[in-house]
Parts: sequence; C-alpha cells; structure tokens
Amino acid sequence: MDLFSPPQPSAPKALSVTQLLRRMKNAVESAVGEVWIEGEVSNLKKQGSGHWYFSLKDDGAQIQCAMFGAAKRPGAAALQDGAQVRVFAEASVYEARGQLQLIVLKAERAGLGDLQARFEALKRKLQAEGLFDAAGKRPLPAFPRVIGIVTSDTGAAIRDILTVLQRRAPWVQAVLVPVRVQGRGAEREIAAAIGMLGRAAAPGQPRCDVLIVGRGGGSLEDLWCFNEEIVARAIAACPLPVISAVGHEIDFTIADFVADLRAPTPSAAAELAVPDGAELLARLAQTRRRLARGVAERLARGRAQLDGLKRGTLQRGGERLLREPMQRLDSLRARLTQALRNELDATAAQLQELRLRHRSQQPVRVLERRLDHLANQRQRLDRLMQVAVLQHHQRLARLRGLLRTLGPASALQRGFSITLGPDGRIARSAATLKPGDLLTTKFADGETTSRVLDPAGPSRERVAMMEIE
Repeated sequence: MDLFSPPQPSAPKALSVTQLLRRMKNAVESAVGEVWIEGEVSNLKKQGSGHWYFSLKDDGAQIQCAMFGAAKRPGAAALQDGAQVRVFAEASVYEARGQLQLIVLKAERAGLGDLQARFEALKRKLQAEGLFDAAGKRPLPAFPRVIGIVTSDTGAAIRDILTVLQRRAPWVQAVLVPVRVQGRGAEREIAAAIGMLGRAAAPGQPRCDVLIVGRGGGSLEDLWCFNEEIVARAIAACPLPVISAVGHEIDFTIADFVADLRAPTPSAAAELAVPDGAELLARLAQTRRRLARGVAERLARGRAQLDGLKRGTLQRGGERLLREPMQRLDSLRARLTQALRNELDATAAQLQELRLRHRSQQPVRVLERRLDHLANQRQRLDRLMQVAVLQHHQRLARLRGLLRTLGPASALQRGFSITLGPDGRIARSAATLKPGDLLTTKFADGETTSRVLDPAGPSRERVAMMEIE
C-alpha cells in the first residue's frame, strides 16, 4: 500500500440473487395482489402431489400458473388444455427460478358466470309458472309406432338413436326433423321443429307418438340453445310426450326440467322410448309355451273327467251329478266373500293408519307437539330458576349473618367506635391529623362530630386533643 496515494472510494455493497428476487417478489405481491385474469389454458400438468401447473396465455403473452391442492379448489374441473377460463390468482415470483407466476386460488370458464346467472333466472321464472311440476308430466306410450326426433342430421346423436331403435324395435318408424343444435338461431329451429311434430299430422306425414329432442355432449355454450325460453315453452306446449336427451349424464338444461322425461344421453333416450324387441319376443315365446302347456293339461284333465263321468255318475242321473259341484260352488262363494271382507277390512285399517300418520305429520300437529315440548321446557326452566333463586337467597342470608357478626356494625354493638377523618376515611393514627380537622365518630346508636385541637401531646405517645361539637 502506498502511504502517499489518495484513499480509494469503497465499492458499493452488492445484493445476492436471493435478496434481489425476494425484493422483486415483495414488490409484485404488494403492487399487484390478488386479481382476476382471463386467458387460454395450455401445458396443463397434474402432479401426483395434487398440485397443478399450467400456462395462461392470450394473443400477446403468457404466464406460468400454479394451483396447489387443486382437488379442493373451486372450479378446478374447468382447467383443460385449450379451455378459455377466468382465474382468481395472486401474483408472485418463484425465487428458485426467478420466474414470475400466478398462484391460482379458484377458476371458472370464461363467460360462465353470466350464462349461469341467466340459467338460474330462467329456471326460477319457469318453475314459478309451473312448467316443472311433476303433475303435468305425461307418461310415455308403452308401444310407440312412430318416434319424432329433433336433432342434427350430421351429429353422433342421431346415429346413436337410430342404432338403438333398430336394435331394440325395428318395427318403429323414426321421423327426423334436422335442425342446428348450437349457434345463434338454433333455438328457433328447435322450437319450430317441436311445434311441427306436435301438430296434427300433415298429408303424407305419420302421426308421432313420442318426441326425442337433444344432441351430444359439449360445453355450456354449445348446449345453450336448449336453455332458451323459446325451446322450453315449445316443449311445454307440445301435446306429445317429450324426452329430453341433451349432452351427457352430468349436463342439465332447462329443456330437461320442462320435458316429460330426461334421458342422460341420446342412446338412453331411445332405450327409454321403445321396449326391447328381443325381450318382448322371449316373453311372447314363454307365454305361448305356458298357454300351450296349460291348454294341453286342461284338455287332458277334461278328457279324464269326462271318461270318469261316462263310466259312473252320468249313468246315475244328472241331479246327483250336480250336488257336489253346487256344494263346492257354495263353499267357494263363502270363502271368496270372506276373503273380500278380510281384504276390505285390512285395506280400511291400513287406510286409517295412513290417515292417522298423515294427520300426525301435518304442520299443525307438529307445531302442537313442539309447543307442548316448549311448554314443558319452560316449566322445567321455571322450576330450575326458582330453585336457583332460593339457593341464592339462602346463600345471601348466610353472608348477611356473617357480615353482621364480622362486620363493623358488630364491633360497634360491643362498645367500639370508628373515627373518620376529614376525607371520610378511617383515622388510623393521630399523626395523620392536623389542628382544625373535622372528625366524625360513629357509635352503635349514632355519631358525633369533633374538631382536632392539638394532635401531638407532651409525651412520646401522640394524643389527639379534640373538641366535641
């Protein structure tokens, strides 16, 4: 070191990378905080730990996102590659990589909030009008001959429906009215098709027995035309039973609530609409065999009885022949009458029991029982309060007796007195008194007032000279 050279300025202290990134993280979290962001999901990775990692992007940029404990986060099901979503997230910095990221707290499909609100509003409106009432639902015909179908002629739904119909009931005629099942204006086409199939058959058009209205699965936006009011009212006004078969089993639309029957899928709708032909044929064959066997057995018994009658009873006269059947007939009539009476009595007893149970479950009865229980509880509470008050009175009486025995009043009764200084406090020492102080002395039968003349006596003991007033 050169002693004659001027001192060099010290170098500024450098931050470590961790310190810098921590400052950046604190700055981002405090400046940005929790925000809603909308974008497209890409590169979704679901780790075995339950944490999901993905990118959220738009046309101009992208950012890394992390959702910790995704299974417990609301809206996690909306996160799929290519899905347009809105996420509520906290901006942060991943220090280990020096990477800006979003910590996602919840997610939802973009635009889902508005659509869901419209869905709930229309649902409440139509429910208030009675369009969802079970009493207005019409039963499906047991053996329909013509089935009207309102769906797209190019989708998988029509292929599934026709395949099931051909397999289960090849004698049924399917009448398709092709419509668009998504996009603007699709709801008007669907409503018009329902109205056309529900009206009286036009010349050359067969009369439908039941309608299937639906489409395959898709997003809420894809299925939205079945949530429109015009479709719901067309289904409600249709004179034919309507089966709603929109989307998959987890999808619910307004059409499902208005229709006479909801099917989880288009294939299930076809199965619900028609009976199984193979099963019907098997049942018919079984019934035919049972009938043939019964007729054969009946004929054999009749021939045997006829042969017996020819050999015996018919030779003795017709009157004797009818005696035993008449007795059996009378016996059967008596047994039948008694059985009917027993059945009526049992039904009447069951009806009476149900009436009593129904009456006991009426709100008035339930309220009466609750009021009786409340009255019993109030009486019990009153008794407990009376006992508690009595106990407190007894304890207070004991404390009052102890106070009389140990308190100042007891000492006054025994001939003692209490002297209070000018401040109203007990004068415990003559040294605390000054000439002219006004004192109050309490006795058992009253009190007196005195004034201090000389608080210090000639002896070493301090004696207060007082003048009684």
